[in-house]
Amino acid sequence: MPYRTVTSSLSPWNRDRKRSYCPDRCGIDASDEGATMDMIVTPAASSPSLDHASLSDGTVRPPKPGRDHRVDALRGVALTMMFADHIPQNLLNRLTIRNLGFCDAAEIFVLLAGFASMLAYGRAFERESIGSALNKLLRRVVKLYLFQMGMLLTTVLVIKEWRRYHPVPVDFLEPELAHGVHSFWRVLALEALPGNLNILPLYMVLLILFPVIYLALRFNRWAALTLSAGVWLLINLDPQINLPNWLDPDGWYFDPFAWQFLFTIGAWAAMETRNTGGDVPKSRWLAGLCCLYLAFSAVQSFPWALWGLPDLSLLPLAPPEKTPLSPLRLIDVLAIFYLVQSSQLASRLSAGRIGQVLAVIGRHSLEVFSLGTVLDLLARLIMTTYGTAWPMQIAVNVIGLGTIYLLAVTLDRRKAAARSRTNPAAPLPVPTTGGTLAP
Repeated sequence: MPYRTVTSSLSPWNRDRKRSYCPDRCGIDASDEGATMDMIVTPAASSPSLDHASLSDGTVRPPKPGRDHRVDALRGVALTMMFADHIPQNLLNRLTIRNLGFCDAAEIFVLLAGFASMLAYGRAFERESIGSALNKLLRRVVKLYLFQMGMLLTTVLVIKEWRRYHPVPVDFLEPELAHGVHSFWRVLALEALPGNLNILPLYMVLLILFPVIYLALRFNRWAALTLSAGVWLLINLDPQINLPNWLDPDGWYFDPFAWQFLFTIGAWAAMETRNTGGDVPKSRWLAGLCCLYLAFSAVQSFPWALWGLPDLSLLPLAPPEKTPLSPLRLIDVLAIFYLVQSSQLASRLSAGRIGQVLAVIGRHSLEVFSLGTVLDLLARLIMTTYGTAWPMQIAVNVIGLGTIYLLAVTLDRRKAAARSRTNPAAPLPVPTTGGTLAP
């Protein structure tokens, strides 16, 4: 399908470079981050068209070629795996990538956060004034902070209330937070990060750093990546370099000095692929190497003993450390990202029914993650109290994942309705047998 480039006036940040953006084809909605588009690639057709078309029986035709949902679908995969992984008694987490490779959903989440941030806030910096772009970033950081505090207060209140009727193991909440509110100021200052509530603070720090990352990438991409990699390497050589955590003498579980490299790679990837709809150049030998590495990672990381099988791991390696983002974990997530973003098969799968369910979830990552965290807590309490038999396993996963999807569909409908009110020519959401898919 031919494309034409629509340009607007350029800010001083972008006088010398005219770049075409692909927010629609990449599956990134600028409104997710409160950003607007500077230059967008639009279909050359003169009339608007639906990305999905409704059939008479209420089902949905496959989306038209041209729109890429891989990023949102992959983010949806990461969010559903996070839900399963954060419930230790959940048998479903035996099948998530943390047991099938060196990395887990957190690496995917941070990499795609960098990718999406460049598409959203990179446009803001290139089109608007610096103050306006910084204001958008600040509003997003404040929103993340409020969600973090909301999850923390919910966690404390739910555990305290549950303890009135049932015993709760001490590891459900750090003792410092479980026995009084005198230390809450440390939580408010992000000096104390409880377990399972530590990834949003990382995201806040990375967004605060985004203007510096953006400027460095615009000045010289390879120099920026080299500098970022140097900081990451330093942390791996000396893991003691970290932000303090009052609840953990080792510091933040996700060391921002190390994880900034993955975020920066995601932002760089968005810059490099913005004119190709998110497509990474396909190389058969590189794809082959990625597949070989992921196969090695899967064999090495698989919990053989948990399944009652003989250990087939190839090397006597300790599990790679997560806090400093060890090289084995970094290569693992980059291999996954490369295979997905260079694959037309992945593009077709993400446009299918299951892919669209995941994409809907991925488009509302903050709300879905926050609800999933609360549901994880409730599931852990229920399974600790009432057991982990198969009926309980099925109920926890069906209700939990169903609730997450229902939230995502509801948010999608509201966003589409708001968009149609502000732009009457915009297509309305298309009903499906399982919910609504926004165009």
